Amino acid sequence: MTESKSPGFITPNKAALTGSARKIKDSAADWHNLMLKWENYNNMAFNAANKIVNLKISSKSYEEMLLDGAVPNATSLDNDRLELETLCSELLGTLENMKQVHLKMEKLSSTLKGVCDLEAYQCSRNASRPVLFHTWPTPLFYETSVKMSEMYKKEISLKRTIVEQIAHTTDQDLLMVYLSCWLYQPYIDSSIKVLLESMLLETGHRPL
Repeated sequence: MTESKSPGFITPNKAALTGSARKIKDSAADWHNLMLKWENYNNMAFNAANKIVNLKISSKSYEEMLLDGAVPNATSLDNDRLELETLCSELLGTLENMKQVHLKMEKLSSTLKGVCDLEAYQCSRNASRPVLFHTWPTPLFYETSVKMSEMYKKEISLKRTIVEQIAHTTDQDLLMVYLSCWLYQPYIDSSIKVLLESMLLETGHRPL
């Protein structure tokens, strides 16, 4: 989803800003777009994980049938194995895309730190620090970016664990816990929406 498709999102007039202000405003827009990409990948991965869980549950039922003396269907078994491998590859690939999104989030924090360091150097001789937008001092943009990035860092770690375990887990309850964790993303606090919207408001991407 692009900036212009998001309700209430004002495409920044880059020609009106230069230097640090432009970098901050561009970073806020990038945060907005990266979070949309993350959610898209998360939904794709959840669909794959959900199919894996359903397949695992079906396989468990099949194993129970074998214990009851049912005749195995080799073709069905091969198809299930092939589908499971395909879904696991899809899940792993989507997780890799999510990792790349998070790396870009971390780069945004590095960019904002650079802006803060430059401002600190320029104002080192007791000069007052400028307010580039409405009310936020420059360090607050960096602090907010780091706070949001840390949430995604923890979430990536959780998702990596789920990907490593989901194909090998036979316990149905544990499989459902994995699915729930993937969907609800416990490490991404609901406050992140407030943080993002505040940043967008402050930089003029949202109307006050």
